[in-house]
Amino acid sequence: MESLLPWLALKSVPGIGDLLCKRLIDRYQSPDHVFKAPRKELLEVPGMTPTLAALLSTHRVSDTLKREIDRAIQKNFHILTLKDPQYPALLRELPDPPLFLYCCGELDGEAACLAVVGSRNATTYGLSNTRKLCSELAAYGLTVVSGMARGIDTAAHEGALSGGGRTVAVLGSGLERIYPRENRKLFDQIAENGAVVSEFSLYEEPLPHHFPKRNRIIAGMSLGTVIVEAARKSGSLITARLAAEQGREVFAVPGSIQSQKSAGTHSLIKQGAKLVEHAGDILEEIGPRVGVEISPEIQRKKAARPEHGRPSKSLDPDTSKVLAALEPYPTHIDDLVRKLAMDPGKLAGILLQLELTGKVKQMPGKQFIRCNG
Repeated sequence: MESLLPWLALKSVPGIGDLLCKRLIDRYQSPDHVFKAPRKELLEVPGMTPTLAALLSTHRVSDTLKREIDRAIQKNFHILTLKDPQYPALLRELPDPPLFLYCCGELDGEAACLAVVGSRNATTYGLSNTRKLCSELAAYGLTVVSGMARGIDTAAHEGALSGGGRTVAVLGSGLERIYPRENRKLFDQIAENGAVVSEFSLYEEPLPHHFPKRNRIIAGMSLGTVIVEAARKSGSLITARLAAEQGREVFAVPGSIQSQKSAGTHSLIKQGAKLVEHAGDILEEIGPRVGVEISPEIQRKKAARPEHGRPSKSLDPDTSKVLAALEPYPTHIDDLVRKLAMDPGKLAGILLQLELTGKVKQMPGKQFIRCNG
């Protein structure tokens, strides 16, 4: 505990943020040396003021910080400092990384990570594609990083877990304030197959200004960031901007041109983000850097993209017609009746058959979507 106290104490000095903390550690190597440094010498550090130097000289460790460390130990949480080998190596490269991270689970500082984020209010299309994509990425040994928020973030973690891989959740709250609450079970699953991390104290609430800070960690510890379904004004776009500023790759999954939930991702593609249809599009860019080769299956997918709406040769003509009329976005059964000029009873029977074979999924309100694969 004694070795951690100076780190928490340095972060608690009023007016000293992550950028100045990093400069101080770069110069003095440890918080102990920072607190012992002569005031005149401290003033040579860029950003240091006489007031802050005076605060450093007189700062005392509070009992609150001691209780914080005790609580973390009781809960079997780790506190990983900038000097800890488990601290993410890429995150350490930022000019303003967190001085330390609270961690539940096991973090691999050298893991090849990819961030996948998007809309909280996602469509079925977005959720389905995210799970499939992250499952493929996890199967290649990439660690999927996201924010454990509702929607795309949750689907990203679930996809990585279903692919038998590792995933990391970065919270905008303390580890003892799981948000959203319904992801308690997911929190535990992630901790067993990766890690849940936060730079905020254990009982910190999920306040709005925490999430941009959280986003810089998601982007900062990752080789690249994939955006799935983001409106024009979206927190996910902040993550994409941070990734670009950090010199990391930016990817975007396209959606319907009629969906406002894909307007942000389409804007990113126009600005130069790489369009992603499957894991191969990502592995082309980052695979060589982490020693991952694209499998023959992925190469075949890239060489022969499925054509939208092409009838399946293994189905009878009417069933093929119905399947070709469906999209990854929900279509109401009445619209299908009009589009296909088909008897409603016959159409309902075909839809049921396709649903039983996993080719179609029924959504609330008698709406149907075509499943991927």
